[in-house]
Amino acid sequence: MKAIYLDCMSGISGNMFLGACIQIGVPAKYLAQELDKLNFNDEYELEIKDVNKNGISAVHVNVKLSDHHHDHEEDHHHDHDHHHHRNMNDIRKIINNSTLSDKIKKVSLNIFEKLAIAEGKVHNKPADEVNFHEVGAVDSIVDIVGCAICIDYLEVEKLFVSKINVGSGFVNCAHGLMPVPAPATAELLKGYITYHNDIEKELTTPTGAAIISTLAEYSENHPLEFTAEKISYGAGTHDLKIPNVLRIYLGEYKGNAERKIKMLETNIDDMNPQIYGYLFDRLLNSGALDVWTTPINMKKNRPANLLSVLVDEEHEDICTKIIFEETTTIGIRVINVDRRVEAVRRTSRVLTSFGEVRCKVSAYDGKIISITPEFEDCKRLAEEKKIPFKVVWQETLSKQNDRLG
Repeated sequence: MKAIYLDCMSGISGNMFLGACIQIGVPAKYLAQELDKLNFNDEYELEIKDVNKNGISAVHVNVKLSDHHHDHEEDHHHDHDHHHHRNMNDIRKIINNSTLSDKIKKVSLNIFEKLAIAEGKVHNKPADEVNFHEVGAVDSIVDIVGCAICIDYLEVEKLFVSKINVGSGFVNCAHGLMPVPAPATAELLKGYITYHNDIEKELTTPTGAAIISTLAEYSENHPLEFTAEKISYGAGTHDLKIPNVLRIYLGEYKGNAERKIKMLETNIDDMNPQIYGYLFDRLLNSGALDVWTTPINMKKNRPANLLSVLVDEEHEDICTKIIFEETTTIGIRVINVDRRVEAVRRTSRVLTSFGEVRCKVSAYDGKIISITPEFEDCKRLAEEKKIPFKVVWQETLSKQNDRLG
């Protein structure tokens, strides 16, 4: 699976994360187009530029507020009282009313929920009543939703994080002078290993801490089953005596390749066959890894179907419940299965003359063994452009093969 390792040698903020993602391959234009779906792009302007931090080339992302022309410098907090404060309900409405994908909405809201709970605990308020101040302003909504957009684009399923440099000293924010790390940051990073050196700056912001707390698992070094393929750097605003960058490693993680899964099986000979399509959808949408039927003959040579559902332990109960609810069976066989995924899979995005198509690229022993264009992407483009499906499919394969040489 695709994974990211966050090296927080100079801490982490939302804009540092965005900068690193852009340098590693998320197109700035794509990020801006997705953020436009929040429907408040008239309130800010996204500024992206290449910078140099102590000899390291990095990307700096700045959210410039249109109404006040005030630069967002998230890794150096200051008073944002002049910004429009928003509480958790306001943020839910903005995100839920957007045309972003459900997956991006969910990740964004999960990060904000963590943030609201931490801020609420610090200020002794219910999470929904917290006015976010710094992190509720437009700039940080852009940072958090942008983070979810980038993770979705890179198709990252797992995040790891190093020890986290939080900085030291005091920071001036909406509540006055606060010690570093800010109280909400400290709350969010409980359970992670943090440290500071003698740099008196806020290196890890509440937004950065919320991203880590929601999505990342601590790992002192690269996990043994993680292989880095690309490295990039997102810049903080300040120039420090150390490189003020977040370094991210993007690669493949095979730690969960070997896992215990179950096969749920049942013979069905008395069910309306129209139900199977609906049943498959419910099972797959509820976490089943694979679902299929096999024609069989039962007693008295009666034609029937063997329903097979491959599922991990986490989703076994819900899939069992669905089978009993939706089929005519009165019993299910449960078989333990050892499954080892040997091929490494990644998703590549191919720009054809008709539009963008995702491709599944599988490799074994360092060699490409298969390339499969995403059916739904090809279907959508074929319908939009009123051309044969196979034309889109063939051009996608051709361009992907050319890219791989």
